[in-house]
Amino acid sequence: MTIRNLKALLIIALFLTACRTDKANTFKNEGNPLVRSAYTADPAPVVIGDRLYLYTGHDECFEDSIGFEGLYGFNITNWLCFSTTDMQTWTDHGVVLSPADFSWASGEAWAAQVIEKDNKYWYFVSTQCRQPNCKAIGVAVSDCPTGPFTDAIGKPLIIDSMTPNTPPHFWWNDIDPTVMIDSDGTAWLSWGNGTCFLARLKPSMTELDGEILTLPMDNYVEGPWLYRRGEWYYMVYASMGHGRETISYAMARSVTGPWESKGELTGMAENSFTIHPGVVEFKGKNYLFYHNSTLSLHGYGPATGRRSVCV
Repeated sequence: MTIRNLKALLIIALFLTACRTDKANTFKNEGNPLVRSAYTADPAPVVIGDRLYLYTGHDECFEDSIGFEGLYGFNITNWLCFSTTDMQTWTDHGVVLSPADFSWASGEAWAAQVIEKDNKYWYFVSTQCRQPNCKAIGVAVSDCPTGPFTDAIGKPLIIDSMTPNTPPHFWWNDIDPTVMIDSDGTAWLSWGNGTCFLARLKPSMTELDGEILTLPMDNYVEGPWLYRRGEWYYMVYASMGHGRETISYAMARSVTGPWESKGELTGMAENSFTIHPGVVEFKGKNYLFYHNSTLSLHGYGPATGRRSVCV
């Protein structure tokens, strides 16, 4: 390691230490589900310095009634953050972002991902747009991985009218963003329900750079996770099993394809209709995060809208 690299790492370490809150709670990894203090979903891990940060949605479906999205339906109200240096002791950073932080949004903290670029932390989210009334992807930014995050552009980055497909103008095309910074510094954004979309981002991270592409993925449903390992690009995503989602994956030599589907990576998550992958390498090991619905809290039992993040 060069002196220059060492200095850079020391600066990052000092900066991240300053970001942490003294009031954050800690908990131990007791096996799956990993987080047991709240219902969590849609895990998005990222390594920053010597810590792994895990961002999740916060499921708050407590009413024993049929919800809009189905039995005990989804009610994801904000985004949470957890971090660790050893995968065993975790720090709970609490709520780090909410749909209310976007003036154009009307709620729903669906799947999201944080990525670091140019010493800033970019939070790509899926939420509900006020006008037009559809799912949309927004982006927030912070100088610290635990926030505070602020809306980076004051409007959605992607809305339904930008992604016409079959069926036309399907009102929740635009959910579940995943972002990858390639080896040449190019940022790529992928997302979509029913169709897997891909677009290059400008260096600003707040604008698309070119056309929106569609990637043919076998049995694709939602929840893409894009990353690169060596010369291969990987797309891990939620696919449809026997009535509930599974995780499948595809590989390519170029991020724009052609992509070769490799089949299922996991089976269905226990008690959960949905499953959402997040893959990360941390201190020499590779981890797959996902969610199931096995946790009971506050007198309420497991349900498809009361999910629990696992690893």
